Amino acid sequence: MSGLARPRALVFDWDNTLVDSWVCIQESYNMTFRHFGMAEWDMAETQLRVAASMRDSFPAMFGDRWPEARDVFTASFEAIHLDHLRPLPAAGEMLAELQTAGLVLAVVSNKRGGFLRKEAEILGWGRFFTSLVGADDAHADKPDAAPVHMALDGSNVRPGPEVWFVGDSPIDMHCAVNSGCIPILMRPHPPYEGEFAHPPARFLPDCRALSDLVREL
Repeated sequence: MSGLARPRALVFDWDNTLVDSWVCIQESYNMTFRHFGMAEWDMAETQLRVAASMRDSFPAMFGDRWPEARDVFTASFEAIHLDHLRPLPAAGEMLAELQTAGLVLAVVSNKRGGFLRKEAEILGWGRFFTSLVGADDAHADKPDAAPVHMALDGSNVRPGPEVWFVGDSPIDMHCAVNSGCIPILMRPHPPYEGEFAHPPARFLPDCRALSDLVREL
């Protein structure tokens, strides 16, 4: 395992890192697009284009009407997100194992903080994390380092090389680099050629692989 040392803390992305959210995200966007008479996205386009928080992405998408779009999306998402809430395979077991091993665990997501914490509560995962930081909780969202600092505030670990930032997208790897953490890509498929301006230090295909890696270090 050359090049990686055992971490003291792991900061996780939420959507499609710990829970399967793509269908819910796609439908919430399309409900918003229908409100504005805009073309809808298929799943491939959704996965390609969704990463930044609403306050960072909606002004470019909806112009001066972006606050209206934010409200429509929020209402649409709130109506359906718990119906679609599905943990990814072995995610709960991984979190329990990492916590038992004494690692500090936190979440930094571009999902609205209220939704994020409600989902963690429903899954019974709140006990695993020192903090769950969502969009608008810090003064800036991912890829800014601010939410990572907020997530680790009050723990005995500061952002840096002893912290792994685990996520599924380029914005997560960018956030890891911005905060001085180790970028770990966790998703079923490896990086595409040219996908990452900030390449991951390690690619892992699923939660079990992450548990195994930490156990071996």
